[in-house]
Amino acid sequence: MSALTRALWCKIGPVLLADSRYRFLFEKDDSGELVSLDCETTGFNYVADDVISIAAIKIRGTRILARESFQAVIRPGAPMEASAIKVHQLRQQDLAQAGTIREVLPDFLRFIGSRPLVGYWIAFDVRMLNKYLFSLLNVHLPNRQIDVSELYYERKYAAAPPGTMVDLRYASIMADLGLPALPQHDAFADAVGAAEIYLVLEDLRRRGVRLPRKAIEAATDFQLA
Repeated sequence: MSALTRALWCKIGPVLLADSRYRFLFEKDDSGELVSLDCETTGFNYVADDVISIAAIKIRGTRILARESFQAVIRPGAPMEASAIKVHQLRQQDLAQAGTIREVLPDFLRFIGSRPLVGYWIAFDVRMLNKYLFSLLNVHLPNRQIDVSELYYERKYAAAPPGTMVDLRYASIMADLGLPALPQHDAFADAVGAAEIYLVLEDLRRRGVRLPRKAIEAATDFQLA
């Protein structure tokens, strides 16, 4: 979501909101916190596919508050394809007793509030959530979105000459920043990883340090709490 689109949503969202109990989504955030978000889905089709797990973890200063997290598995609205089961290791029977997305969303929204959202390709996660949110509340998430792949690109490739090979794969970013490999396609692990990437890159930005186009060691001191 562009800054202009977000500003527009923040202005008209409270008017369009179908349930006034969620006006807090459009209020100014004074927490000083961010939320690292990851959703696992049955595929990449915004219309046909479903969210099957969500993880959100608060970031306060240089601390990743793993104990202050939101986690939920979600029963999809349609049968899962074998390819999705292979990726996420979540079977239809594993999700049979889980809540639906409409049941999970209220607690999720209360957890994130109006805090900025951090993630890897965060626009995809937010767009998937928005299709449910719009049907529930008639609005989209107005939260500012911070994509760690964009932050990484700015620190590493912004001044690169034309023709430079650009690698923005999640595993490549983690390795380049000297961060430990975490299980992929697990919502909680991916949210932790995105938070770690954000804190490393934010530290480099504050110090005016750009990434050499070769592997480096992690350049920040953060805590997983």
